[in-house]
Amino acid sequence: MVSSSLGSLAWASDFEAPMAEVNLLGYNSSKSALNAVTVAFAKDLAPLGFKVNAGCPGYTATDLNQHTGSRTPEQGAVIGIRLATLPDDGPTGGFFDDDGTVAW
Repeated sequence: MVSSSLGSLAWASDFEAPMAEVNLLGYNSSKSALNAVTVAFAKDLAPLGFKVNAGCPGYTATDLNQHTGSRTPEQGAVIGIRLATLPDDGPTGGFFDDDGTVAW
């Protein structure tokens, strides 16, 4: 799963956070819901040996944003590759970016 830091509850409640002045209720709500679903699936699928995590690729240049993102698709893919290749004892039920766990 891929998420975005803009949906972070920690950021949404911090008036000093980047993009704090932007009212994106639908977007923020959907990202928070994605984080909740990530945790729910992680709990449900853990007994079967699955890991479920959400990753934020950052503002990546894609067709969706007319290639205005500051990251290349290759840079954005790094988090997905890292999460897809976690060791057996790796984390599950979390939201991650290049710097590690993102609070939500």
